[in-house]
Amino acid sequence: MKSPNTGKEMLLMRELRSMTFRKEEFEVVFHFYKCDETGEQFTTTELDKINLRQLYNQYRDRHNLPFPEQVRETRVKYGLNATKMSEVLGFGVNSYRNYENDEVPVLANGRLIQLADDPEKFRDLVILSEQIDEADKKKIIKKIEAIINEINQNKISLQVENYLVDGMLADEYTGYKKPSFGKLAEMIVYFTDKLQPWKTQLNKLLFYADFLHFKRHCISISGTRYRAIEMGPVPYNYDSIFEYLANNNIVSIKQTEFPNGAIGEQFKPNPNRPSISDNFTEEELNVLDFIANYFSNTSTNQIINTSHNEKGWKENCSGRKIISYKYAFDLKI
Repeated sequence: MKSPNTGKEMLLMRELRSMTFRKEEFEVVFHFYKCDETGEQFTTTELDKINLRQLYNQYRDRHNLPFPEQVRETRVKYGLNATKMSEVLGFGVNSYRNYENDEVPVLANGRLIQLADDPEKFRDLVILSEQIDEADKKKIIKKIEAIINEINQNKISLQVENYLVDGMLADEYTGYKKPSFGKLAEMIVYFTDKLQPWKTQLNKLLFYADFLHFKRHCISISGTRYRAIEMGPVPYNYDSIFEYLANNNIVSIKQTEFPNGAIGEQFKPNPNRPSISDNFTEEELNVLDFIANYFSNTSTNQIINTSHNEKGWKENCSGRKIISYKYAFDLKI
């Protein structure tokens, strides 16, 4: 961005600042441009969005409120439009639409949306609703019953998948997204189809994709937590995750013995399980494509060395700590 005073390019700056939202203070990595000659500071619409999203993320985290994606996914799960969903919940459709578009819900509405995520509790809300006629109630309840039956049939596999991603609420260590095994699996399928990476490479590709998406949009793609180990950042429970995907024919893992006796594991696509771009938003797909292209000709040792230059790894490798997504703003790529 050029300075409106001098016409010269300004440097993008970042510094910790205190910001207030609903009378509460939070510390964010504030993004701004600074004119060297005048000392004046400027932001753009895009930078304002990054600064505010950090603020909203922390407020939601502090009060355990749903994030926009969670609000939208809950509605879509039941096959309802925004008008019908707002009628069940009992507040205005405009308010509900705003919650899906990044507005932070008031505490009472946020709690109600979280309650609605549980199909059995949502069924009770539908039954109690005075704004929905009986014919629509029957249709919605029929859909809810089908969801409950599906959950019961797949209970064990859902519990396993939740364990594998260490399922928890969204916070700074998940990139302010509730961990999603399904989204992580799709990322793995995507990189396997594109690059057929070795296991160590794949771990870094996943890390860079999630953290770069957070750097750009203040939310991760998969909600995965990453640990800093000797070989660089890796998803929590990565070995178990990869084994589970291979056992379920999501991907294939080919073992190769090298002359020095070491065993390498390379990920191979399953032709019956291709990557589907519809599984990702446009923003997510842009990041995945960028990472795949950026590291397309990078060896295992090179990508390890690249990850070792990241501040997030350097400050957490001692003790194999979980890396906060706040380090995404320090990425070298």
